Amino acid sequence: MVPWMSKELLEKLKGKKEVYRMWKKGLATWEEYRNIVRVFRDAMRKAKVHLARDAKDNKKSSFKYISSKRKTRENVGPLLTEVGDLVMEDTEKAELLNAFFASVFTAKAGPQESQTLEV
Repeated sequence: MVPWMSKELLEKLKGKKEVYRMWKKGLATWEEYRNIVRVFRDAMRKAKVHLARDAKDNKKSSFKYISSKRKTRENVGPLLTEVGDLVMEDTEKAELLNAFFASVFTAKAGPQESQTLEV
């Protein structure tokens, strides 16, 4: 669900859909449907503006909104093995990163003995 969608907006959306169904059956006029669409659209715009204004105070909703708008994912670039070979395949990258993190977060390695991954 989108971050600005409240229970009130969901109820208005359901009402809009219901009036649309009624209009399709001839039980409501086009003007009634358009008025409900305008009310819903205005309420949704106000909710989006309210979310944008509260971005400083409500960080969780802000990041949820930003994440919903992102269409791409960041991919992991090519990695170098300990020997210096370049790893391009996703499964090989996953195995390499898994082995690295498993070696870093073992019980016998202390914080001063941690390794760094060279890219």
